[in-house]
Amino acid sequence: MKIIAKKTSLNGHIQVPGSKSHTIRALLLASLAEGTSYIRNPLPSADCLSASRAVPLMGAKIELEKDSVKIGQIWTVQGAGSKIHLPSNIVDVGNSGSLLYFMSPIAATFEGWSVFTGDESIRKRPVSHVVDALRQLGAQAFTAEEKSGTCPMLIKGPINASNTVKTGGELSQYVSGMMMAACRLNGTLKIELSNPKETPYLYMTQKWLESCGVKVRMSEDFKHIEVDGPVKIKAFDKAIPSDWEAVAFPLIAALITDSELVINNVDLSGTQGDEAIVEVLKSLGADIELDKQICSLKVHGGTKASNGTGRLSTELLKNKELHVNLSGFPDAVCALAAVSCFVEGTVFIEDIGVCRRKETDRIKVLKSELEKLGAQVEEGEDFLVIKGHSPVLADGKPNPEFVLHGAEVESYFDHRVAMSLACLGLGLKEGQEIKVKDAECCSVSFPEFFEAMNKIGAGFTKA
Repeated sequence: MKIIAKKTSLNGHIQVPGSKSHTIRALLLASLAEGTSYIRNPLPSADCLSASRAVPLMGAKIELEKDSVKIGQIWTVQGAGSKIHLPSNIVDVGNSGSLLYFMSPIAATFEGWSVFTGDESIRKRPVSHVVDALRQLGAQAFTAEEKSGTCPMLIKGPINASNTVKTGGELSQYVSGMMMAACRLNGTLKIELSNPKETPYLYMTQKWLESCGVKVRMSEDFKHIEVDGPVKIKAFDKAIPSDWEAVAFPLIAALITDSELVINNVDLSGTQGDEAIVEVLKSLGADIELDKQICSLKVHGGTKASNGTGRLSTELLKNKELHVNLSGFPDAVCALAAVSCFVEGTVFIEDIGVCRRKETDRIKVLKSELEKLGAQVEEGEDFLVIKGHSPVLADGKPNPEFVLHGAEVESYFDHRVAMSLACLGLGLKEGQEIKVKDAECCSVSFPEFFEAMNKIGAGFTKA
């Protein structure tokens, strides 16, 4: 499916769906629990639905509402508890790296072989770090093609907590998987990370485990983690907070258009690192109000901003440059790169090497597709530099240096690439448009993204 995006103005209220990261953690822990758990406001996305199909392989039973993409539904999980067992079939994680990295260490706690695979994208993502960590804990672990270091991945457990796991930790997901697996082990699992990244997600896992009665000790620098087991997890009734990774897209769309927009039901728990994007954007002059009482963001973009222009600029920053370290929230790279094209000045997006190992090589892809639109982009091994221009001058007049234009762009079947490019198209000059190929991939994290955005005036159409 191709989606056409062109200049528009947004208005009204939008609510993004629940967090994918929270939803998949909730599903896995509910499957381990004794009794029936209720997960409210889960993210009904492709990745989370993959998780809902995978955890029954370990003995849990899941009841979904009939309308599988409706926001605000309730999922019921009858946990396997003491009857949980080795996955009864090959685990196909679909496109979900989170599911792959979370569930494989849990599967390794059982006696016997388990096999993990997924779609074409998953079979390109590295698992050698998972294999190494599980081997340290006593498992036999291999990849079907040893040289590739990718899925299919074969694991023979059980693992034990007798050894300390020493690993890099640049990718947080497998570390979270080991933390969740620890509740099934006898003794204390110790994990030492030499280079922890994406640390807010480790904090999220800690909070979920502690809410289920698991004792977790984590050093302030995230390099030392201890999890005590075994623990019998009790069933729970919890609401999934809204997804900050999804909030980023209507947020940047409002800023680059003449728009005033309210984003409802934002998560203020502090467990999602991506909320840091608000302060990043405010440092560029973005007019964003946070209402903590009603948990909403009010965004004033374009001429609706308090300065009357909505001009985003690095003029007041040191050396007139913005340097953003995204090691804690690397999934924001797509949205931030898109909005940086509308910033008067140079934006350095740094410490994003992990983005080369996501659904696609996001550093390479963003440079390629943004340059098709006339953007100035430099690429390094773990950084992007974007030299942007505001559509307007400081006095509000059109900026002749703003040269972004329309084009047909690739999504590479990456949901965040697709949504960021679609939102970018809303800020182009009149008469210009972007066509985003394979845009249906947005369902991975934001079902009905285009429908939700059209309700506030985005005007997305199918080519």
